Amino acid sequence: MREPQGLRWFWRGEGFLRLQEQLLTQNSLPGRTPELAGSLPKPILRIQPDSVVSMHTKVTFLCEGTTGAKKYCFYNERDQNPSCIAISSKPGNKVEFSISQVDHQHAGQYHCYYYTHDRWSENSDSLELVVTGAHSKPTLAAQSSPVVTLGQNVILQCVSRQQNDMFILTKEGPQKLFWKQKSQYNNTTGKVHALFSVGPMTSNQRWTFRCYSYYENRPQVWSDASDSLELLLSGKLHKPNIKAEPSSVIASTSSMTICCHGTPGAKMYFLYQEGSKKPQGTQTPEKPGNKAKFSIPYVTQQHAGKYRCYSYTSAGWSEHSDILELVVTGIYYNKPILSFLASPVVTSGANTTMKCVSWNMNWYNKFILTKEDQKLPTSLDVQYIHSSRQYGALFIMGPMTSNYTGTFRCYGYNTDSPQLWSVPSEPLEVLVSGQLHITPSLSVKPNSTVHLGESVTLLCWSGKPVDNFILSKEGSTHQPLQLKSKFNNGQFQAEFSMTAVTYNLSGTYRCYGSQDSSLYLLSYASAPVELIVSAPGNKDHTMENLIRMGIAVMVLMVLGILIFEAWGSQRQTNHAAER
Repeated sequence: MREPQGLRWFWRGEGFLRLQEQLLTQNSLPGRTPELAGSLPKPILRIQPDSVVSMHTKVTFLCEGTTGAKKYCFYNERDQNPSCIAISSKPGNKVEFSISQVDHQHAGQYHCYYYTHDRWSENSDSLELVVTGAHSKPTLAAQSSPVVTLGQNVILQCVSRQQNDMFILTKEGPQKLFWKQKSQYNNTTGKVHALFSVGPMTSNQRWTFRCYSYYENRPQVWSDASDSLELLLSGKLHKPNIKAEPSSVIASTSSMTICCHGTPGAKMYFLYQEGSKKPQGTQTPEKPGNKAKFSIPYVTQQHAGKYRCYSYTSAGWSEHSDILELVVTGIYYNKPILSFLASPVVTSGANTTMKCVSWNMNWYNKFILTKEDQKLPTSLDVQYIHSSRQYGALFIMGPMTSNYTGTFRCYGYNTDSPQLWSVPSEPLEVLVSGQLHITPSLSVKPNSTVHLGESVTLLCWSGKPVDNFILSKEGSTHQPLQLKSKFNNGQFQAEFSMTAVTYNLSGTYRCYGSQDSSLYLLSYASAPVELIVSAPGNKDHTMENLIRMGIAVMVLMVLGILIFEAWGSQRQTNHAAER
């Protein structure tokens, strides 16, 4: 006949043990020594891999008793239904109990005990098995910033959508720490949360946390773990350098890398985005080193912002790096137009002005200029330019030196999202003349005055070596023409040929030389040459007209003489007839 569960617990568990102890105490035989009459050593219960496991994990309980034990039992306090293993061949001092796939029903407080040839041991100390994954995971964040200083206390907030009664905060490491808090309801968000104060921060350990939620009536059945949160301790080691590759101004959908150069021997690197409540990236070098790369394969507007990085060594944490501001372009599709107010070729020491304009200002209220895809420090408010009836900004640069040369673009953006920019304008190159001590010459073939639709060639040449020639028209805001020089007849020269000329090509031209080693630094300007485009038949025909007039006068005089002679002859004939 099967024993009732409660009775089975009595005979094999604590009930029988307590009764046995009472009988041994009350009915001790004469001459029995205290060692013989005493209880057996308390067993030790351990668990592998951990006392907090996720659902479907294999768990093994190890109960260690004393040599000579013939049977081991263990049970969960919640159901008090022991599982026992008899050792028949060779009595031993430990045994394993395994659960192949734990479920939340297995969660609880466990004990084990054993039996020798004549009596039962007392129960082991309780061991708590927690099973996670019964509810959706909460979120964990630092209430202010995950970047903290030595000795500081930090408030961490754990938030759940489910209406759980309790929250648990765990600190990872060799010795796990636990904090427990009752949940609080937030009427605004409709979520429950708990606040945990941790610290003071020390540099001899890492501060990595997770949190869980659970219901008070099932304290060993937890939610999924939150994502881990590591607090970054700003220490006294030298701060690392942070850099964006290929540039800190990057087009949306492009790929890029943020590099952090730290202290030699660094074991960990952390990347932190300002405003975020947890690190954006963590990297462990294969070997302790001084460099880490955080790759972003597909840039979106969420990546825009300010970044810092940190390194961690055996000596502690470094200071944070300087700020890297990452700008994402291509967010607004209204393309600005960048042009020069005067000429793209500027004399060394003079000033120049670049104009960035747009026809539609519903997209942004600021303009900014970049050089070689690097952000310049000045941005300007958008203003209405009455002369051109456009919205724009005027960027004044100078006095011009070699530092101002290069390729420039402009963008528009809004002040409420300063790292999100428009698509770029077309590039403009700024050229500075007077750095290269050469003065080329400029001439026109066949003539400086040409008819509309004809061809003309402007020849730029120099007796000294020049890699390139640049032809610039006075007053034009367009990029000047550029050609590689060719050595011919003892000269370095370039021919700028223009076919089917139009009236727009009329004007004053100058040419400059440059070297490949510094393309934007030009020579002195050549003497100016004026090109005139005229309509066909507008040449000076004075002599031709005089000749034609002379011939016409002579013809008229000859005709007059002939007519006069004919009239005289006719008159004589008439007189003769009358007589």
